[in-house]
Amino acid sequence: MRILPSMILATALMAAGAQAQAASRDTPEQKLAKAIEGRTPGKPVNCINSRDIRSTRIITGTAILYETNNGTVYVNRPVSGASSLRDGDALVTRTSISQLCNVDIVRLFDTAARFERGSVGLGEFVPYKKVKSAAAN
Repeated sequence: MRILPSMILATALMAAGAQAQAASRDTPEQKLAKAIEGRTPGKPVNCINSRDIRSTRIITGTAILYETNNGTVYVNRPVSGASSLRDGDALVTRTSISQLCNVDIVRLFDTAARFERGSVGLGEFVPYKKVKSAAAN
C-alpha cells in the first residue's frame, strides 16, 4: 500500500517540474511582458533616485527592472552590452551622485563563479505604474 502514495507523489513532482520547465521556456520579451503586466508605461526619464530602488531584476539579454518604494517599475534597456545580461548576476554600480542615470555603466558580477564578467551602458528608464481599476475610483 505504500507504493501508491509514492507513485502519486512522484507524478505530482513530475507535473510540477514540467510546469516549471514550460515557464522557463518563455522568451526574454515574454518574461518582460509578464513582469510589467497590468502596468502602463510613462514618459522615459534619464535618472532615478538610488535611495528609492527597492529591488532589481535582470531579464536575460534584454533589460534591467528597477522596482521602487512606491511600486513603480522602471525598465531599462541598456544601450550597450544588453546581450551580457544574465538572470542571477549581481549588478555593481558606482555613481558620484544619489541617482542612477542613463550615462552610468553597470558592471555584472557572476555570483556563482565570483568574478566580474562584463558591463552594460544604461539607457533611459521607462516607468511602469499599476493601472487603477474602475472599481477603486
